Amino acid sequence: MSTLLENNFPTPIYVCEEKKLIKNISILERVQNEANCSILLALKGFAMYSVFPHFRDVLKGTSASSLNEARLGGEEFGGEVHLYAPAYKEEEFDSLMNYSDHIIFNSFSQLSKFKQKVKCAKKKIEIGLRINPEYSEVETEKYDPCCKYSRLGIIKDDFLFDELDGVDGLHFHTHCGNNSDTLERTLGIIENKFGDVIKKMKWVNFGGGHHITRKDYDVDKLIDLIKAFKAKYDVNVYLEPGEAIALNAGVLVASVIAITKNKIDLAVLDASASAHMPDVLEMPYRPVIRESSTPDVHPFVYRLTGGTCLAGDIIGDYSFVKPLQVGQKLIFEDMLHYTMVKNNTFNGVNLPSIAIWSEKDGFRMVKKFGYEDYKSRLS
Repeated sequence: MSTLLENNFPTPIYVCEEKKLIKNISILERVQNEANCSILLALKGFAMYSVFPHFRDVLKGTSASSLNEARLGGEEFGGEVHLYAPAYKEEEFDSLMNYSDHIIFNSFSQLSKFKQKVKCAKKKIEIGLRINPEYSEVETEKYDPCCKYSRLGIIKDDFLFDELDGVDGLHFHTHCGNNSDTLERTLGIIENKFGDVIKKMKWVNFGGGHHITRKDYDVDKLIDLIKAFKAKYDVNVYLEPGEAIALNAGVLVASVIAITKNKIDLAVLDASASAHMPDVLEMPYRPVIRESSTPDVHPFVYRLTGGTCLAGDIIGDYSFVKPLQVGQKLIFEDMLHYTMVKNNTFNGVNLPSIAIWSEKDGFRMVKKFGYEDYKSRLS
């Protein structure tokens, strides 16, 4: 990547590091093979379709939460398309069925409304229900699918155990960057509440949020949990990670465009927390910058900010060995997942370009964005 920084490419730019992406896929392939389960790419977390050829023959398909995602999965990835949304629009449902192989309903009312349409579809579409075990270990409430009054999934008290005609599977999504010990505890709760239903199903989808490719993730435990669950209930098991596929497999490169001072040193970048890495503000979290550290480590400390007019467009305080210079490039680590899929053009700022970096072929620009991309969102 140091060679990459010597190239004259535009910033801001997301750069997929091909070797790291392939390593992540190999870990998921091992889980899939040893546990005899099916892993899907969750497009809500990572949808960089230019790299789909690296793993479309490994993973079983995609999971989607909208018509656009279902279409992208069907047209650019192939394999199975699993669809889940809190609710479906009636005018879109026929199109959704065209792309989907599995449709998961969030409530019995949605199941009742659309079940007959699914049964009469020209192709076989399997039906699932999302359950809410009212248990999770997610600390940030806005990311907790099982928080109090959550709209996501059916709790046991509202589950109609006698109205499962035509239902093929169950789906739960209770994780957000968790390890396999969390899954173990979650499965215990789910089996206690819904074990009798699982016995009637063809498959169970364990959802996403499994940090399978993180260094400290216990992959062996995950494999053992899946194998034991399959043996106990005689069901197929799906997982649908998005973040794990792209975890630590790419960066966002930004340039310093101004240095100012207001009692502290401020550096304005051409990348924006608000527009280009919104989880920095939403989670919130402090991204890692290569060759930088927390304010108490190195002698030169700057508050890094975005270039939009949002007062809170602040990335954080960082220290450096040498003073920053206008035009200097900074590398933000782990910036592929939940960035491209969530970024925006607030203030009319350009979306970051997208590129691939490989040891064999070097730097390859995939896409640049400009005025027409901004204008096309408006009318």
